[in-house]
Order: sequence, then structure tokens, then C-alpha cells
Amino acid sequence: MDLGMLLLLVLSSAVCHSTDSTYYGGTMRSTVPGYMPPDSKWTGEVQFHYRENGRDRCEQQFSWECTSGYCNGSANRQGPVVQTTDKDQSGQNLWCQSEGHFTRNFTRDQKTQSYTLSDSGCCWGSNVNGKTNWTIHTEVDLGLRISPGPPTQNTPPVTATVPTLRVPQNCFSTLPLLAYDPDGDDVRCHFSVNVTHPNVTLDMVQCTLHATGLLAVGLHVFEILLQDHPTVDVNMTGYKSNYSRKALNESYVNNPTPTPFSRVPLQFAVEIQPALSSCLPGYIRPQFLTPTPSHGDVHHAAVGHLYQLEARVKAAHAKIFDFQVSGPSNMTKKIQDESVGVTRLFLGWTPQERHLKQNIPICFTAETNESQSEMRCVVVVVVKALALTGEANVSCTANRISIAVIKAYLPEVDMKWLRLADSSCSLTSNQTHIMGTMSLNSCGTKMEDAGDFMVFKNEINSFDAVNATITRRNQINIGFSCRYPKTVSISNYYQIHSSNYMFTESNFGSFGYTFEVFKDSKFSQKVDPSAYPVNVKLMDRMYMGIQAQSDLPKVQLLVESCKATPDDSASSSLFYDLIKDGCLKDETVKVYPGNLTQFYFEVQAFKFTGSYDQVYLTCTVILCEVGNPNSRCGQGCLNTASRRRRRDLPIGETDRHYITQGPFRVVREAQPSADQKTGADEKTRGDVEATHFLRSDMGTIVFAGLFIMTLMLLAVVVVYFLKKSRAEEHKALIAYD
Repeated sequence: MDLGMLLLLVLSSAVCHSTDSTYYGGTMRSTVPGYMPPDSKWTGEVQFHYRENGRDRCEQQFSWECTSGYCNGSANRQGPVVQTTDKDQSGQNLWCQSEGHFTRNFTRDQKTQSYTLSDSGCCWGSNVNGKTNWTIHTEVDLGLRISPGPPTQNTPPVTATVPTLRVPQNCFSTLPLLAYDPDGDDVRCHFSVNVTHPNVTLDMVQCTLHATGLLAVGLHVFEILLQDHPTVDVNMTGYKSNYSRKALNESYVNNPTPTPFSRVPLQFAVEIQPALSSCLPGYIRPQFLTPTPSHGDVHHAAVGHLYQLEARVKAAHAKIFDFQVSGPSNMTKKIQDESVGVTRLFLGWTPQERHLKQNIPICFTAETNESQSEMRCVVVVVVKALALTGEANVSCTANRISIAVIKAYLPEVDMKWLRLADSSCSLTSNQTHIMGTMSLNSCGTKMEDAGDFMVFKNEINSFDAVNATITRRNQINIGFSCRYPKTVSISNYYQIHSSNYMFTESNFGSFGYTFEVFKDSKFSQKVDPSAYPVNVKLMDRMYMGIQAQSDLPKVQLLVESCKATPDDSASSSLFYDLIKDGCLKDETVKVYPGNLTQFYFEVQAFKFTGSYDQVYLTCTVILCEVGNPNSRCGQGCLNTASRRRRRDLPIGETDRHYITQGPFRVVREAQPSADQKTGADEKTRGDVEATHFLRSDMGTIVFAGLFIMTLMLLAVVVVYFLKKSRAEEHKALIAYD
């Protein structure tokens, strides 16, 4: 028996028992707002929020019945309260959505750890899958995570969709779904058991649907479960019991999937419409423009304060008549035409006390009569008070972003508890400003396609010690970005390849690395960016160099590791070590001499077995003070486990940073063909080949064969004429008689 505090809820709509109601999907999320002592007989208050999709009706009524488990405490409840959150106002009954919420307290029993609430209904809207009855269920672990870190309550993943998804048949390729986990756990998305979808696959990690062929026109029903797993093994405690939750180990195909913390349902329908004349975004299908938030963004809102979201969209050859919105009740929606083909959406919502500590999903799409935009979703984290945002100056150049925050706007803020989106990147300061510099591909900077612009975003956040249970510091959140018109060349990294990396750390200031490919062992001529991806043949020598730049005069570079992967993900389960723990692992790697901030090396070209034809290299680099024997650079190669130590970042070195180069594309030897050259070159090659052929034994055999065939042909001709001559003589004799 699993000792987890597992709460199994099966939720479905009672109103769908009637024959005139139709179901189009729904989802559920839960929150435990307060601390739940492990020795308490009661679970404490558990808040449940659900959304249901419809077309012409939104006023749904839900019924909850505990059918198994220790159900005595399940009657201690409040709600549900159901409200309409969005409805089509065009009179076409294209969509509507309702949101309900209720609270429960459950008693706990050592022997019985699960509870079941169920209600079944009918019917799904008429669909190509032939689905009629539906059941929606969720599982929530109410135990405490006690290690590593302080005791915390697990929070399930958050997801949602707009009420109605519409895609033209020839335009459906991918559908990214929202899968946000507040605890940072690994989320995996799964189809419900015994469900198949022709021409559709589900990327479990990215939670994205992919079309593998044309889908039939009509309504397609999808039933998905989101499961959250810890990134490392976690010890749990429940009512008079202790247990654990195991991290995923997906490197082994036959490894059984461990029990997740929770299972969150996401059910929706996609209407495949007749094909359009063009799928080009912004033409007939609406395309989002800046400052529309990116899919998966996380925003913050404070109780009692207005939260606002702005989106901008264009459709040059279609009229945008509305926006679908899946969000909390009492959210306001305002639509404004900006210019021909461009429309703005303004959403407003003021969180109440009951929303505190909740993670609220908001999804939206732009609607035309012919089609619909992509769906974008954000998560709004509700806090007691807004984070300090400060006053900042942002500088945007061709390949880097710099930010300077005025200290006067952040009173009593300790800079050492601030960092960028990538926790390995900290900041520097002087008497008046807190500063940071990063390249467009480092420190957690994210690139977003905003239609007419490319936007690069990062943020400064405050953080607390890992084991801290209280804090006396204000929360800091300063988002910043640079946007570049698509017509401007902004960076080699996003145009062609990875090259320049910039970082900032408090002890080392701003520093950077370049990772380049060279033409030969002189390391003087770089491979031109226009040549990327670099084509190589197996066994070719590849020459690469890493160079560190720092304002500090006495620093040295350590390349601690380099590994190859078939894609640009450093965490790929398929990899090959070239350098590990500062030691050479591949026999073809040769290191060339250089100064303390240079690392030049060569390696023979190779490819991964199977259908892979590209190779990326990711190296871990560290910058150290020269002459510091306690630094990682001073240790060099650590080829024995006993010499390795847990690295508690010394003052004399930077954190580990990852830099990537590639792709290298493996090509086969080209076979010469007769039409590759013309003119004199072709004639010369032909003469040489003919001469070689005449002098070869094969040439002798061929000519002998041709001579024999000629004699045989001559004999046939002679026989033919002899017979013809005799026939004519015989004919003449008959005529004479």
C-alpha cells in the first residue's frame, strides 16, 4: 500500500445527465492555503477550482459524492459556487465557460489513505472520436515534503484552455498546452488510457500536440492527465506515516514510472475546420504582436490591487470580432481597434483574499469568422503585496543587454540576495546602482517571437537561503527586455550559431566567453558564420577554441567538461563525453598551448549511431583567480572519485557556466558524376579515363568480345545473301519452264 496522503477525486457535471446539455471539456486545480500538521486528524481546508467548457450554456451545476475511502469527513464542505467567466456575444453560441469553486476538509486515517468522489455524465459534443460519456478526475497528495528543504505542501500543476479551439485543416501542426508547476517539479502529460488519436502525437515533456498528418474535419476530443514528479527523490510525511516520492528516471526505456504527487485533468475539444487559402500568420489567421505575453509567462498580482494584461493582434485579411478568455470570474475584457487589421485586448482583474497563494491560469485567443489565433496562456501568482520593482535603465546592443537599477528605489536591499533568471548569474553594484550585463543567449535570457519584433527577456529576482523558514527581506521582481525589429541583424547566435556569452557575478563583475570553430590548427581563421551548420566528414579534424574575457587582470580559464549531444539540449539523455572533470576522455582530443584565458583543441569528427546527422558540443567553463590552489582551476583533472568534493563556491572562482557550439552536420563522401564538370575539364577527365581503360585487362576482354560479336554478325549477313541469291535463281528457272 502506498503511504502517501493521496486524495482521489473524480469530478463530473451533474447537469450533463440531462439530454439537452453538451460537454466540451474542463479542468481542475487545488490549493492548500494553510500549513497542514502531519499529526492532525483533519487535512485542513483544501480549495478546489474547476472550469467547464460549453457552447450555448454556461450555468452548470456540479454534484460531489464521496464513494470510497474514509468518507466521514467529506461532508464537511462549502460550495460549490459557479459563475460564468466568458461567453460569445455574437449570437452564434461559439463558446462559453463557467468556473466553480468549493472547499473540503477530510479526516485522515492511517489504514485508508485515499478518497473518491464521483459523478458521471453525458454527453460530449458530437465528435469524430465517437466519445459520448465522460469522467474527469484528479489526484492530489496532501502529505508534507520534508526533505530536501523545509517542510512544504505540494502544489499540483496548473493548466487550462479557452472554451473552444478552432484550427483550419491545413494549418494544424502543433498545439502547446499550459503545464506550469509552482514547485518546479517535472511535469509529464499523458493521454487517458485506451485512447488513440489518428495523426496526432503528444510530447509528454513539452505538453504539446503534434499533427503527423491531416485530421478529419469535425470535432476532436482530447482527455489528458498532467502528472508532477520531483526532480530529486523527496521524503514525505503524512498522518502517522512516512513515505517517499521518487524522481523520474527516463534514461531507461523499461524503467517503471514512479507514483506522481498528483494527477490533474485537462479535457478539451479541437474543431478542425475546412482548409484556408493561406496559413500565414497575420494574413487570415490572427497573429499576436508585442506587447502580448508569451505562452507560459508567470505574472504576479496582489490582493486588492488591479492586475492588467494587454495583448495586440493583427489579421490583414480578416476581421477580429472578439477574444476568447479562460480566466477567473469577475475579469473585465475591453477590445479596441488600433488600426486597419490591428486590435488590442485589455484584461483587468482584482484578486480577493480567497485567491491568496493561488496560481490562476489565464488563456486567450483572437477570433475571426474564418479562423482563430494561436492560444496563449499565462499564470498569475497571487501574493499579499506586490514585489518591489525599482527604477531601471536598460541598454540594448547588437548582442548584449545591460541593466542598471537605481538603489534609491530599493531601500535596505542586500545585493547578494538578488540574481538573474539563471541562478548562476548574480549582479554587481556601485554606490548608486545595481548592475548586470548578459548576452542574448545567457543568464536565462528568453527569446520570444512577437510578430514584428524579436523580444529578449530576463528578470532580477530576490531569493532566500535554501533552508530558511522565515524572511525579513522584501520580495524583488524587476523584469526587463530588449526588442529588435526582425529586419535588423541582432546576433549571430539567433541568426546562425552560438558564439558569444556574457555573464555577471558579484565577485567577478561582468565577464564572457567566446566559443568558435577554426579552419585549421593555426587557430587564426574562424569559420565564417554563413557556413553554419558546419559540414564535416567522418574522421575529419575539427578545430575549436574557447576564449575568456574579464576586466580582472589575473584570471585563468578551466574547461571542466565538454560533451556531445545530437541536439542543442545539454540535458539530453544521449551524450558522449569528450572532457569530463577536467580530464580528456576521447582519445582523439588534442589540446594546443595557449595563454591562461584560452583553450584550443581538436577532435576527430563523428556521429551518433542511428538516424542522427548533427552533433552539438556543450562545455562547462569556470573562471578562477590565478594562483589560488583551492579553486577548481587549481585542482585540474579529477579522475578519481576520492578527489572530487562538493563544490561550495569559493570566493576565488565563478560558478559553472554552459556554452554551446554547433551544429556540426556529418555529410557523406560525394561521388563524382558525369555532369559535374563540363568543357575542357570534362574532356580531360574523359581522355584520362579512356586511356586507363584501354590499358587495363578489362579493356582487352571487352575488345575481344566485340571482335567475336562482329565476326558472328558478318556470318549472319553472308548466309542471308546466299539464301537470297539461291531463291532468286530458283524463281528464274520456274519462270523459264
